[in-house]
Amino acid sequence: METSERNIEANMNELIGRIEAKYEKMSKGQKRLAEYVKENYDKAVFLTAARLGEIVGVSESTVVRFATQLGYRGYPEFQKALEELVRNKLNSIQRMEVTYGRITQSEILETVLQSDIEKIKMTLSAIDHKAFNWAIDTLLEAKRIYVVGIRSCAPLASFMGFYLNLVCDNVITVNTNSSSEIFEQIIRIGEGDVIIGISFPRYSMRTLKALEFASNRKAKVITLTDSIHSPMNQYSSCNLIARSDMASIVDSLVAPLSVINALIVAICMKKQKEVVSTLETLEKIWGEYQVYSEEESSQEGGSAGTNESYRQNKGEE
Repeated sequence: METSERNIEANMNELIGRIEAKYEKMSKGQKRLAEYVKENYDKAVFLTAARLGEIVGVSESTVVRFATQLGYRGYPEFQKALEELVRNKLNSIQRMEVTYGRITQSEILETVLQSDIEKIKMTLSAIDHKAFNWAIDTLLEAKRIYVVGIRSCAPLASFMGFYLNLVCDNVITVNTNSSSEIFEQIIRIGEGDVIIGISFPRYSMRTLKALEFASNRKAKVITLTDSIHSPMNQYSSCNLIARSDMASIVDSLVAPLSVINALIVAICMKKQKEVVSTLETLEKIWGEYQVYSEEESSQEGGSAGTNESYRQNKGEE
């Protein structure tokens, strides 16, 4: 059985366990709700409390009491549990239905930004600091670093690869549209190398296969994903967990980007002299080849001055 299937089964067992534990004390209406949810959880995830009550033939307040009796703080948290159960099965149209069934047009900006804030807070409170520090040391010691992110995760991989390339040697961002091209780009991966796999629901099989290949070649595997139950983690030496969410067909990947930022900053702090030297060289190249406009160059010049001040403050002039 695939890992994702085992996770769905485990989540379903937890939900059924909650229902069965409270079933005898439920009212007749709540028992009808319990039976409907067990048989139609993939439909219930789309329904508001009022609509679910209408389908089952009970009041909205009965639906809310049903959720709280199961141990959830309210119907939204219960619905979130259903979402976790089915999120890996949802196609793009169903993801839109989940979102648009909960947000009005006037609330979009506030709701989406507030959701991103919550995801960062949840990530910060739950992230494994030992795993984070291990990832930093492993990247610093790596012979080569491969960064893999497919589809919606490709911008995260590109961002991470761009900045790692400024501070580390032999960084390879795997850019590809097919499984065969992935293997062609990581064919030389081996012991002493590190691969970073980035994937969130719906999980990319191409990324997963790349991690499997790298693991079989004795490379160290770091994953950036949304859960300890993610199938990405079955091949990893280090799991960095960042909460993601579904916002229509758009994956909310703000929290993962923050974790990537933290990794890059931490590595820069470990390699301060090299980073300053690299930035000074780049400033000269940018100026010589007019990489930026004059206005931007002026701002970049301020950055160069900051680097010089930094060196003087560190006694490294």
